[in-house]
Amino acid sequence: MKVYESFSDWKKDQSAKNKRLIGALELLVKKTAPHLNTSVKWGQGCWLDGKEPKMYMHTEDDHVQFGFYRGATMKDPNKLLHGSGKYVRHIKVRSVKDVDAQSFGELILQVCHT
Repeated sequence: MKVYESFSDWKKDQSAKNKRLIGALELLVKKTAPHLNTSVKWGQGCWLDGKEPKMYMHTEDDHVQFGFYRGATMKDPNKLLHGSGKYVRHIKVRSVKDVDAQSFGELILQVCHT
């Protein structure tokens, strides 16, 4: 696993397409939950509340996973979250148009209160 000094370093190492997706998600998180800090954990970009990881981004060639560490316990009325693990759930983001500020924002606020 590659080690990164910062979220910015991690972001610089991503493809041009994924940098755009990361930027859109980064802006949304900053607007919705400005108290969260960016970091890199387990080789992935993530957001922390203090030292507690709340959300992450995992990149693939054709999409970015915008994930929630406690996603399995979250309410998901719009059925956006995917995954079958014990804790984690994610949304596959393939284009900037996929970033639904309202729905994603509600999930961000929800995870901030867990």
